[in-house]
Amino acid sequence: MTPQTVISDCGDAAVVVRALHADAADRWRMVHVLADLVEQADLDGLYGVVPTYDSLLVEFDADRADHETVRRVLDQALRGIRPGESLLARPRLFVVPVVYGGEYGPDLDLVASQLGITARQVIELHTAAPLTVRCLGAPVGAPMMDGPAFPAPVPRLPSPRVSVPPGSVAVAGRQAVICPMRSPGGWPLLGRTPLRVLDPASDPLTPYRPGDRLRFVPIEPQQWDEHDGALLAATDG
Repeated sequence: MTPQTVISDCGDAAVVVRALHADAADRWRMVHVLADLVEQADLDGLYGVVPTYDSLLVEFDADRADHETVRRVLDQALRGIRPGESLLARPRLFVVPVVYGGEYGPDLDLVASQLGITARQVIELHTAAPLTVRCLGAPVGAPMMDGPAFPAPVPRLPSPRVSVPPGSVAVAGRQAVICPMRSPGGWPLLGRTPLRVLDPASDPLTPYRPGDRLRFVPIEPQQWDEHDGALLAATDG
């Protein structure tokens, strides 16, 4: 055990670190700073580093590394974390145009009914303030964000959809997300953006990273073509 963390073996080729800080923001910040330090350590056999809200999974090639080696790297990295160290020196802002409701957001009215507010109020709350990207999730780098200031958590759909269009803007619980590619999904859909948030030809695949912020802006369906196919990019505002 390391102060404010628990390090455990996870199967034959992974180690998981769980943050124990009392504050959720401190747990999130610590695992993401730790992820960056592990990647910079140039560990032979490192396969993947996956930070979430309060834990970090470090995967390795069992033919080139072992649990003990990975634990040593983690211990050294943890000693290098300064209290209160920020995740990003300057978080970037991404503006995301969204067509809400109708065929673009088929669950908007459902979410409004569940929350006891109007569809317009759902949109106002969803667009009221930028949402911070906390981690990258499935599928393929989906931005897992803090949810809007809704009056209550949003239930998942009782039956997941087999296919959710790319660019779909969804919420569930106290979280928000954009679906970067067509995939199954059980989160209620509020709308859809005409922008691409995933570029298979680039490295990294997504323009945003944990710590960045996304601000959603409503647009009308007739404005779709103005943005269609453009890659999401950071703004200065």
